[in-house]
Amino acid sequence: MGTFVGHIVPGLSLLLLGLWHTFNTIKDYSLKGKTSFSSKFWYPFNFPLLKFKYLELIFIFTFSIFAATLQVLDFPHFQFSLECINLEHMTIFLHLAIYSGFTLAVELTNSPENLSGLVGILASSVFGQELFLLHFHSADHAGLEGHYHWLLQVIVFVSLISAVGMTSYPGSFALAILLSVSVVFQGWWFMNMGFMLWVPSFVPNGCTVNWIEHGNDIHGAITCVNDEASSRATAVANLQFSWILGGILILTSFLCLKLVGKSRLRNQSTEYEQLHSRGVDVSQILMDVVDVSKQQVHSKDTVCRILRHSDAHVDTCGYFNGHCVEHLVPTSNTDTPTRINVT
Repeated sequence: MGTFVGHIVPGLSLLLLGLWHTFNTIKDYSLKGKTSFSSKFWYPFNFPLLKFKYLELIFIFTFSIFAATLQVLDFPHFQFSLECINLEHMTIFLHLAIYSGFTLAVELTNSPENLSGLVGILASSVFGQELFLLHFHSADHAGLEGHYHWLLQVIVFVSLISAVGMTSYPGSFALAILLSVSVVFQGWWFMNMGFMLWVPSFVPNGCTVNWIEHGNDIHGAITCVNDEASSRATAVANLQFSWILGGILILTSFLCLKLVGKSRLRNQSTEYEQLHSRGVDVSQILMDVVDVSKQQVHSKDTVCRILRHSDAHVDTCGYFNGHCVEHLVPTSNTDTPTRINVT
């Protein structure tokens, strides 16, 4: 992972996974509503052109095993290596493989409801181990590189807290969307680190990349000419952190407005069609209600009038602060009343 490719490939994978979870979490919440929503740590892949229910879990498991193997084989040299830094990276992928493999086994044995809590614990352990190994990393992440890794730990900590919260409160949409956003943030920040720490043209002014041989590998270290350049580079990293977070929040907010708004319009259309299917002339009822609301009422007490129709009646409950509030009450006892507000 201590290379440009080692940051870009895992970062892109996390970014796509986080976007996938963000979209599905918002979509699931818009369809089920606040009362029926239940958060998930993975989502089935069901598209018109490709339906592969367990694609996400299989992808995470195979990618984790592949990445862990490359760490032991010391890619790109392909020599068996037991260096601490490689073992630390391998361990992070190992915990990801444990989570995805066990979750896949739970789904295949048709016992997700009974073991959902354990799945949540394993998902939380992935972020817990990642945070632990990043904080006590054997590599000397000092200077600008250390600051970038410290900001990464902040993101991973948020992922850990939200994963634990989701396990304890599966009905919380806020915790579910927080976890998805933090995974997107992790992926984006990994990629940003790859460019800022490994591509010389992206290194801040006053700082340079020094290539240091370490065994068979060549590691890059960022050095700045003076304290002023170092402070400026740190400030740039902080600004990137805020700007990336802002971009993710804008995208998430847009998806919420788009998907939840469509769901609300769809539900209103369904209720209107249900009234028509019962034989209720909704347009005539609304016209009668408006006529009643235009009549002048001098009493401050609640005035109730009933406009009777073939299959429904309107119970006009009077004026309050200049507004007339009516109830559309179907004659059938099994029907659900619909509130109509008319000014």
